[in-house]
Amino acid sequence: MRVMLVPNRSRPDAVEGTRELSRWLKGEGVEVVVAPELSHGEKGLPPVDDFALVVSLGGDGTLLRAASIVRNAEVPILGLSYGHLGFLTGADSSHIQRTVGQALAGELHVSRRATLSVDVYFEDSGPLFDLFCLNEMALSRGAMGDIVEFDIAVSGEPIDRLRSDGFVVATATGSTGYALSAGGPIVTPSFTGMVCVPIAPHTIQARAFLTAASDVVEIALSPERPVERLVFLDGRLAAEGAQASRVVVRRGEGDIILLSEDGGEFYQAVSRVFYGTTGARSARAS
Repeated sequence: MRVMLVPNRSRPDAVEGTRELSRWLKGEGVEVVVAPELSHGEKGLPPVDDFALVVSLGGDGTLLRAASIVRNAEVPILGLSYGHLGFLTGADSSHIQRTVGQALAGELHVSRRATLSVDVYFEDSGPLFDLFCLNEMALSRGAMGDIVEFDIAVSGEPIDRLRSDGFVVATATGSTGYALSAGGPIVTPSFTGMVCVPIAPHTIQARAFLTAASDVVEIALSPERPVERLVFLDGRLAAEGAQASRVVVRRGEGDIILLSEDGGEFYQAVSRVFYGTTGARSARAS
């Protein structure tokens, strides 16, 4: 049996947790592979299909990195929370051996999360196809600070021409990230469509909207405005120095499998993170 550990190396407690977990797993006869530092990329890692479990040790950003390693491999991810927010991480880091043991025994709650597949076309270079996102694709203006202009269409049907700071297409998982900050709704993880949210549109009429799982969102950028047009995938720049001309977003072929200790943790996290309460306090208040 193989387990991959993906730590946030900037957090000493996550690094120490990785060492502790690695020692325990090896003592249990489990082969352990630790992902390299982020700057070294993912080259040299064994095929993800060979692993029984991937464990992220950090915050939500670390879990997103683990998801980008797993992609469509159907390998479960357990997020141990060592970060500040911990919205996606489904387990406390205070009992890591017990929690990882439960994960390997199939005793934790399973949540399947839809992903995105993104094609990006550029003005002066070749396109990039089937780029992976768990949270969101974000089209953004660059350092010049000017707004971008673009047309939005869904499954071939024109929606609007917008001038704004950008546009976010998120999964339900990503609805509590950038999309929420831009004014989008909080969406339950079981929703398999896409959440589309304009960023600071130069109009009072533009609104966020949801799509069906089978829909395709197309963003065609106007060549009439010579501004930076950048595409970010779960916070990572798609291509350095390249100006996007068209972006096509659809649901990804596979899901990400997240493990947690409690199936109701999504609403508990919503209450804790966004309302500053807990489910127990809210129930008592009502």
